Order: sequence, then C-alpha cells, then structure tokens
Amino acid sequence: MNAEQARARLEEYQASINVRREKLARHVSHREEPLPQDFAEQAVELENDETMVALEDELYEQLRAVDDALARLDAGTYGQCTECGEPIAAERLEALPAARLCIECANVMEG
Repeated sequence: MNAEQARARLEEYQASINVRREKLARHVSHREEPLPQDFAEQAVELENDETMVALEDELYEQLRAVDDALARLDAGTYGQCTECGEPIAAERLEALPAARLCIECANVMEG
C-alpha cells in the first residue's frame, strides 16, 4: 500500500468513526428524559448509559489512533512498528489501518 492509498484508507476509517460518533451523540441526546419510576427499568437505563459512555470512549480512542497514524504518515514512519521499528505486515495494516505495532509487539503488549 502506497502513501496515497494509506491516507485514503485512514481518512475513510476516520469518516466512519465520525459517523458512528454522531449517531451515538444523537442517541445520547434522546436520553435526557427522567428515569422511569420502576427500579428494574432504572437499572437497565443506567446500564445502557454506561454502555454508551464506554462506546463513546472507544470511538474517541479509535479517532485518536487514526490521527496518530496520519501524523506517522506525514512523518514518513507509517507502517513501522512504534515499539521495535520493524515493518508492520500489509495484512495487519489492511485490517487495522491505524495499527502502530507489528503483530509480535502487539502480542507482547497484550501479554
């Protein structure tokens, strides 16, 4: 994958993350009504809120990873493992365009 293809792939991924963030924001904005009177329903609503916050955090991290990958692309280091400096496999970058670690370093990090 050349630099232009990588940039296009990352920007496409970035756009899809932003679409998901917008959908999530619309969903969360509809939840500003009071909690139901029933305790069991309150528990479900609060659990849903926690899930939405976790999803929002995950999307933020994905967006940050894409921004970091675009910065590495601009710096000429995209596709190199940030831990060991070895090339990241093309298949890994195809599956995870914002990957910063080669599979070996990722496995070590996951422990």
